[in-house]
Amino acid sequence: MKIIQVIVAPDGSTKIETEGFAGSSCRQASEFLEHALGSRQSERLKVEFHQTNPSNINEQARQQ
Repeated sequence: MKIIQVIVAPDGSTKIETEGFAGSSCRQASEFLEHALGSRQSERLKVEFHQTNPSNINEQARQQ
């Protein structure tokens, strides 16, 4: 299951967390929220970001 969480702290700062995404697809999925909330102050990538998206593997295999 793919989840995007928006966490709002008492001081008004926000944090976007994604779960269930592989590779950079998390950035594509949350891009609209980043634009709506303003400029990014920092970024911490999870292990899943460095994993290959299974659909990309299938596409690459078809092209060969």
